[in-house]
Amino acid sequence: MKVLIVGGGGREHAIAWACAKSSQVEKIWCAPGNAGIASVAECVPIRPMEFDRLVSFAKEHAVDLTIVGMDDPLVGGIVDRFEAEGLRVFGPRKNAAILEGSKAFSKDLMKKYGIPTADYTTVHSPEEAFAVLEKAHFPIVLKADGLALGKGVLICQNREEAEAGVREIMEEKRFGSSGDQMVMEEFLTGREISVLSFVDGRTIRLMASAMDHKRAGDGDTGLNTGGMGNFSPSPFYTEEIDAYCREHIYQKTVDAMAAEGRPFKGVIFFGLILTPDGPKVLEYNARFGDPEAQVVIPRMENDIIDVINACIDGTLDRVELKFRPDACLCVVLASDGYPVKYETGFPITGLETFEGRDDEFVFHAGTKFNEKGEIVTAGGRVLAVTALAPTLKEARSKAYEATERIHFANKYMRHDIGHAIDEA
Repeated sequence: MKVLIVGGGGREHAIAWACAKSSQVEKIWCAPGNAGIASVAECVPIRPMEFDRLVSFAKEHAVDLTIVGMDDPLVGGIVDRFEAEGLRVFGPRKNAAILEGSKAFSKDLMKKYGIPTADYTTVHSPEEAFAVLEKAHFPIVLKADGLALGKGVLICQNREEAEAGVREIMEEKRFGSSGDQMVMEEFLTGREISVLSFVDGRTIRLMASAMDHKRAGDGDTGLNTGGMGNFSPSPFYTEEIDAYCREHIYQKTVDAMAAEGRPFKGVIFFGLILTPDGPKVLEYNARFGDPEAQVVIPRMENDIIDVINACIDGTLDRVELKFRPDACLCVVLASDGYPVKYETGFPITGLETFEGRDDEFVFHAGTKFNEKGEIVTAGGRVLAVTALAPTLKEARSKAYEATERIHFANKYMRHDIGHAIDEA
C-alpha cells in the first residue's frame, strides 16, 4: 500500500511513524513533511491547501490512501475533493469538519442535542458583544468562531479585559476572518482532559485519554500555545467519568452529526473539563490533537491502517482498539519567545541518541534541513521528546532526561509537564 500524509508537524510525524510500522505499507509520502518525517517518508514540497496539486500527486503516484492530519485542509474540503476524484482518503468531509471549523456550530449542536457544555452566546458584531458584556459574569471566555491555530481563545477576568478582547478578535481581526463571529462563553473550572476517538459515521471507538499543557510557562502561566507537553493516560479520567461521557457525550455527538446530515468519518477529539457539575465539552477537533497524537499513538497496539480502513468502510464496529498499559509523556522543545516572536534556523544536535530505541522518541514539529544538510529549527514548537514507561512518573523522568541530550540555540521548554500526576 502507498500512503500520502498531508501535513508537516509533530502529529503527522506520529502518524507517519505508525504507518511505517504497518506491514501493509510499502511507501509513504508526506506533504510537506519535515526533517524528522523524512526518516520514515519521502517529503514532497506541496502545501496542505494546494488541493489540485495533492490530487494530481495522488493520481500520478497511484496513492492507495491519503491521511489528512491538519485542520485547515479538512475544514476547507480536501476530503470532498479527493472523493470526487475517486481517491481513498481519511478524514471528515467539509460538512462534518465544521464540528471544529465553527465554534458557533458546535455549541449550537450541543445545545440542540443535550450534550453538556458551557452556557454561551454567539455574537456577530462588536456592538452585540459589548451589549452582552453589560450583563456578563466574569471571568468570561471569548472564542473566535473559526480556526485560529489553537490560539483564538481569550480568558478575560473583568469587563476591561473582555472589551479589549472583543476589539482584538472582532475589530483588529487578530485571528483574521475567524473573528467575524464570536462565541462568548461561561468560564468553567476543573481539570481538562483530552479524549481522541475514531469514528466511521455511526460507530465510535475511543482511544486513550490524555492531558495537555497549553500555557507557555511553568505553573500554567503565560500565553496559550498549540501545546507544550502531554501525557497519557490521565489518572483523573476514571471509570465513572468514562461511563458518563459514553452515555451523554461521545455517541450522542456522533448521532447528532448523523441526524444533521453530516455523518462524521475520521477522528473526533473531545476536549473535556471535569466541572463540579460533571464532565462538559470545551471543544471538538476534527482530527488528531497535537501533541496528543504523540502520546496516544505510541500506546496503540492496533495496526493504524486497519483502523483507518474500518472508519472509511463503515466497519469500525468490528474493531477493538487496544492500548499498551505503559504510560507515555512528551515534553515540547520550543524556540524561546514562542508563541509570539522567535528566531529559527539553529542546528539541532543529539537526535542520533534516540535511534533504535522503542521507549523514547523524538517527533519533529518545526524542523527542516539547511543547505549543509543539517537539521535545524524551523518553527515555534520544534520537537516533542516522548517516553514510554510503566508509570506516568517514570515516563516523566525519562522524557526530561531525554531532553537533556538534545541541544539547539534558544531551546525552551516547560519544566513541569505532568505536574498534576503528583496530585492524583
